[in-house]
Amino acid sequence: RNARYDYGTAGSPTIENLESAWTHLTGAAGTVLSPSGLGAIALALLTTTKSGDHLLMPDSAYRPSRNFCLNTLAKFGVETTYYNPLIGSDIEGLIKSNTSTIFLEAPGSQTFEVQDIPAIVSVAKKHNIKTILDNTWATPIFFQAHKHGIDLSLEAGTKYLSGHSDLLMGLISANQETWPDLRKMYSSMAMLPGPEDCFLALRGLRTMHLRLKEAERKGIEMAKWLKNRPEVLRVLHPAFPECPGHEYWKRDFTGSSGLFSIVLDPKFNKSNLANMLDHMSLFSMGFSWGGYESLIIPFDCTEYRTATEWNPGGLTLRLQIGLEDIEDLKCDLIEGFERLNQVIC
Repeated sequence: RNARYDYGTAGSPTIENLESAWTHLTGAAGTVLSPSGLGAIALALLTTTKSGDHLLMPDSAYRPSRNFCLNTLAKFGVETTYYNPLIGSDIEGLIKSNTSTIFLEAPGSQTFEVQDIPAIVSVAKKHNIKTILDNTWATPIFFQAHKHGIDLSLEAGTKYLSGHSDLLMGLISANQETWPDLRKMYSSMAMLPGPEDCFLALRGLRTMHLRLKEAERKGIEMAKWLKNRPEVLRVLHPAFPECPGHEYWKRDFTGSSGLFSIVLDPKFNKSNLANMLDHMSLFSMGFSWGGYESLIIPFDCTEYRTATEWNPGGLTLRLQIGLEDIEDLKCDLIEGFERLNQVIC
């Protein structure tokens, strides 16, 4: 009668094994799983907000996170204010009497600003406000969220945990204070992945550290190479001094992953870019990074940024550096840049 597995949505031994492993890796009090990364974001926000509450969300956040606030939380009577991701301790000026949650994402999903997490956490604790961090880029291997005071830490297991782009999953780890509320919300929502996905995630967990170190090495090498290309105006990579918030990455993180962005020279237009991207050989166009394959995707934040102005100075591309040979990847980009430079009639 007191066993956990008294109902199908209570989980399974495979789910519990993954929860336990992730709890150990993150140093949390407990972990719950969800069917996707966005599911984890939704579950975390539903845990810390209620009707009449106020939420602070970084302007650089993953766009589906913004959409959940706009399309779902707003219907429940939760007000969202977007803030400059580089605001630091000045976020105190945005706090209202009903602010319940500060959401963080470091670095930003496409633009890679690194937030001053300790400064924001300090303000949050002063006002008894919960903090949620989307830690998908760094994972617990390169950033220990709970050691830095975060209440709920999210991970899209679809990405680096999977490593093979063959599953959908989200993970939420909680500190001791927030764990009972998270577990209660999780039980009421019955949001759990299937056991096969959990088995595959446990497989991925065994090699995640090795894959991340290789992604970091290749990502930095590729970013350095791209920085010296005449077609590239600048590189947005947290490990590079010119990236906004680099000093916070250097202070708080122990590594970087294989995801970063570049800004192209302003002389190139969308027709040039389409000519480049339509014929890539190794780089596929796709959003869901973290697997073994390299990806490239154009993006433009100008339509939905509200607290900050996104004016990079040229067209922007986000790159995921996979596990292919780095010289082969460079050759693919060299050929792409040749097409980029062609005059489009």
